[in-house]
Amino acid sequence: MKLRLFLWNFILVFLFIVVTIESKTLDPYKVLGVDKNAGQRDIQKAFHKLSLKYHPDKNKEKGAQEKFAEINNAYDILSDEQKRKNYDLYGDEKGNPGFDPGNAGGQGGYTYFTGGGPGQGGFNFGPGGGQGGSQSFSFSFGGPGGSSGFGFEDIFQNFFGGGGMGGGSQFGGFGSSGKFQSRDRGSRKSLLSVNSEYYRKEIADKGITWLLLSYTSSLQGIQQFESSVQEVASSLQGALKAGSINCDTSASLCKELGMSPRRAPRIFVYSYKSSDASSLVEYNGEMETKSLKIFCQEHLPRISRRVNMAQFDSEAGTVGSLPKVVLLSTKKNTPVIWRALSGLYRKRFMFYDAEVSDVSDPNVARLGVDALPAIVGWLSNGEKHVLRTGISVKDLKSSIQELSKLLDSFESRNRKIASEKSKQKQSESGNTQIPLLKRSNFDDICGDGTPVCVIGVFRSSKAREKLEKILSVVSQKSLSRRPNAASGGRDTVSYSLLDATNQQSFLNAFDKSGFRSSDMLLLAYKRKRGKFVTFIDELMTEEAEKFISSVLNGDVLFSKIRQTPELKY
Repeated sequence: MKLRLFLWNFILVFLFIVVTIESKTLDPYKVLGVDKNAGQRDIQKAFHKLSLKYHPDKNKEKGAQEKFAEINNAYDILSDEQKRKNYDLYGDEKGNPGFDPGNAGGQGGYTYFTGGGPGQGGFNFGPGGGQGGSQSFSFSFGGPGGSSGFGFEDIFQNFFGGGGMGGGSQFGGFGSSGKFQSRDRGSRKSLLSVNSEYYRKEIADKGITWLLLSYTSSLQGIQQFESSVQEVASSLQGALKAGSINCDTSASLCKELGMSPRRAPRIFVYSYKSSDASSLVEYNGEMETKSLKIFCQEHLPRISRRVNMAQFDSEAGTVGSLPKVVLLSTKKNTPVIWRALSGLYRKRFMFYDAEVSDVSDPNVARLGVDALPAIVGWLSNGEKHVLRTGISVKDLKSSIQELSKLLDSFESRNRKIASEKSKQKQSESGNTQIPLLKRSNFDDICGDGTPVCVIGVFRSSKAREKLEKILSVVSQKSLSRRPNAASGGRDTVSYSLLDATNQQSFLNAFDKSGFRSSDMLLLAYKRKRGKFVTFIDELMTEEAEKFISSVLNGDVLFSKIRQTPELKY
């Protein structure tokens, strides 16, 4: 029994020493220079001010790096609700190691120890017994046969052998170094992880602005950088997205983009200056949310052209069959929401915006607009439509989604108009001019509504001339399915030409070689089914007719495409 009491006392003295050592951490409130009742906003401001002052990239004085680490550690404690609570209660952000809060006592808040019999030994921190006003903390462990805690045979093994208390303790345990290790009480939500594959598929050339954080796992202050990025991304949700790149695991991507971190994490904005030119710009300002948000807004797409409505000509600057849209508002600068939309739809619309005084402005009245802000659109045939007036922006995300649906609908109407205009022109002229396939007309010519798209592929001017003559003749003839075909009716076929020298990547989607050995060929493409068949032999008008008839009658074997074909321009 005496030996047992001796062991208990030894353990209690050991725990007291460990707790004392662990409590000797720098006071986070003093490090950041804030009051103990300071709110999160004040704590964040203090952190941003000090981290900027002692940032290793800007402060080369001796001790600046250590001070920067202290500032980050202090912010890590005070910005986390649980860690701050633990520090306020115990003087340690991890909480009092191995102890569970007990009932309120009434002995003045001091520490005392008690020893019980087998299975009942324990000690208390703070008052015990009575029901007073201060809080007590207790921990008990059982002797042989005890049902709570752990037995004597495990004590030294658990404290010095590298295991946790009792194996399954809910409080944590001591590691091999003898330092108490608390269990994770919940981690902060991390940014979306971006690697090379994700960058190329979801970020590059997609039109959306990105806020990107590059880092390595050995750097200090990553969590604080993430917090600022997340806050800005949340305030501009819908206009931009945010992600992080670990340059340890994606070193080649960081090197390629020139965003490898040095002595601290780095922040970049990926956006567009024009419809075809993207940019990656680094943020070098103060590490505070307001400044970072302003920087992001300044680097949103600048694709929309600012115009004077008194001189605006809806017919000018036509690019292919792209529809035009103009935003009328009282804003002196292009609104954030319009800049974001111009990036997303940069290759599908021509964007303009204008500052107007009010609805009584003659330039507004002539367009039939009755409330501002308003969006007016022009189809490729010059037809004007007032798309929306009195636009109310509740939040960026929902408003961009709502206006995206509006633009999608207007684009669909423009395709229909363009298709009807093309057919009418062909009918009036009595002959057919075979169009050159481009990104701007691909959906009109080879859309899902066209069962078969016949493409004449050429690599020389001579081959183009020959294909154009053949397809002009063939396209005027009625090529039908067999009478017993399921549809029982005429099939719709579209005809176009493709310059293989400039659109090789498009052909690679069908064949690995991209038909490089052929100067001229016919490609029958069923876009909706993702299938194709080619005719590469000596091509004459009669052979072309037979090939297309065979395609419609199902007498040829179609192959699956290798990937979705895309045109460069």
